[in-house]
Amino acid sequence: MHLLQCNQVSKSFGTSKILDNVTFSVDDADKIGLIGLNGAGKSTLLKILSDMMSPDTGEIIPIRNLKINHLLQEQYYDDDLMILDQLFMGESDEMKSIRSYEQSIKTLESDPENTDYQNAFHRASEKMQALQLFDLEFQIKGILNALGIHDLNVKIGMLSGGQKKRLALAEALVRPCDLLILDEPTNHLDSASIVWLEGYLKARSGGLIMITHDRYFLDRIVNRTLEVSRGKLYEYQGNYEYYLEKKAERMLQAQSTNQKNRNLYRKELAWMRAGVQARGTKSKSRIQRFHDLQDALQTSQDSAIEIEAGFSRLGNKIIEIKNLSMSYDQKTLFSNFEYDLAKGDRIGIVGLNGAGKTTLLNLLAGRLLPTTGTIDVGSTVVLGYFTQDFEGFSDENQRAIDYIRSFAEYVTTPSGYKISASELMETFLFDSELQWTPISKLSGGELRRLQLLSLLIQSPNVLLLDEPTNNLDLDTLKVFEQYLDAFEGVMLVVSHDRYFLDRTCDKLLAIEAGQLGFVSSSYSDYLESLRLNELKKEAPVKKATPERVKIKKEKLTFKELRALELLPDEIAALEEKLSALDIEFERHSTDFAKLTELGEKKEALELELLDAMELLEQLTEKQNTLIDN
Repeated sequence: MHLLQCNQVSKSFGTSKILDNVTFSVDDADKIGLIGLNGAGKSTLLKILSDMMSPDTGEIIPIRNLKINHLLQEQYYDDDLMILDQLFMGESDEMKSIRSYEQSIKTLESDPENTDYQNAFHRASEKMQALQLFDLEFQIKGILNALGIHDLNVKIGMLSGGQKKRLALAEALVRPCDLLILDEPTNHLDSASIVWLEGYLKARSGGLIMITHDRYFLDRIVNRTLEVSRGKLYEYQGNYEYYLEKKAERMLQAQSTNQKNRNLYRKELAWMRAGVQARGTKSKSRIQRFHDLQDALQTSQDSAIEIEAGFSRLGNKIIEIKNLSMSYDQKTLFSNFEYDLAKGDRIGIVGLNGAGKTTLLNLLAGRLLPTTGTIDVGSTVVLGYFTQDFEGFSDENQRAIDYIRSFAEYVTTPSGYKISASELMETFLFDSELQWTPISKLSGGELRRLQLLSLLIQSPNVLLLDEPTNNLDLDTLKVFEQYLDAFEGVMLVVSHDRYFLDRTCDKLLAIEAGQLGFVSSSYSDYLESLRLNELKKEAPVKKATPERVKIKKEKLTFKELRALELLPDEIAALEEKLSALDIEFERHSTDFAKLTELGEKKEALELELLDAMELLEQLTEKQNTLIDN
């Protein structure tokens, strides 16, 4: 089903044209990945689609009563509001009923003997039953648990930034909609939550548009890829891998065209410089062609840049860790860890949120003191720490290039070549115009890129990277990965980006159950092993068929004997059907019509199961009585 049409949409900020006559459509079967450089206009386009921003020209034509849920990169909440109230905010009968039901549970728990609270709970329960919302509420609770939101009776002001991001994601997922728009949904999620979200979005019905830097995520979910580049939109009918293949073909064709344009441009430039007199009106088209060629060449994309990394000499002693333990509030994060970092180490640090990954980096950086043990840093170590909690820029009116030059004018590569601050910025996709842009005018992703550059220009030889892929676009990630390929120092990375860790790290240090230990596998393989272990734990134990008691057949009718024999298998079959329905509920969690149909089936099956279990209990009791007699 067609959901909306984006027709000839353009948007400018100042003199910069972000979107230029963008046209595309969205259907309910589309799962679209939106990609492009930071600042290219991806988030702007999503805001225009969801009517949070108006285009300068063009229009968005949605179907009637189109419901859109939009996860923004930044969250703005009333800190005094409870999670419960925020999640079920809305005036639909469904949201109001679930909100009233959850509130009635909360008040009844505070005073179970209060008859007013009891009556309110019964009224809310009856409303839930009438609207058949218990299955939907069950699905919502499953979403919240998967995202690590367990206590709904907490004020939002008590949450961390990462917890608020997960709350916003849960809010987008639990509210029924036709089109789901997600801007960087995997930021602040741990690996288990990312894997869960991947499965949820693959199974979810309805349209989906998302921006994400997680390449595995893109590959496994999307069936269309839209790229925003220099105001234009390029469409690819496939996932991220398909996009890379087809874009490479497009770039080869563009290079061929570009070379022809360069040859023609040289001829036209010579003609322009010749100062031909009295060109007249017939030459105006030729002058315009010259300017068109000039613009085309200036906006053509450069070929891949070979990267060399700045580097400071690193001695044999790097960082020696002895008997390291760390505890907070009587909770041990890890204990008795020992390791001496060696040249060439490229270590990924993994574990659940709250396991102590960032704490470990803070210990290595000297920002925290361990509970026990020592960390001895070599004298030649030049530490570069890329943190999640960057405090921002002291002067937002400062030009981007001046900010980078305040750290260093150039870096020296191992081969002795000096790379200027401007050249390094160019490598990391800051063109000449963007370099001279005030910091206040940069997008969130560009600010993150600037933070990264301020670290790299100081020529570190030991890198500590805490979630470095958050808010970096895919092109910047590819450049950064090439930089790390050329980097000759030691690297420790905390990340939930599976592709990035598989691509850049050859050792994996896992924090599990209060212990630090190396894992001899890639990050993807490690996650798969965790998933399989969880499945084994959750797999129901197959109940042995109880031995049939020797019965006095003459005391029971043939029909009763037959029922006694068949009922255990019938009950097992009904339980399997109910389990299958639970999977269907998850697949159609946003489709109310389907949920209603499934709810009716489930109610009928549950009644049938209850009747069968009661009959088995009666026959078994009767049989036991006959045997005893």
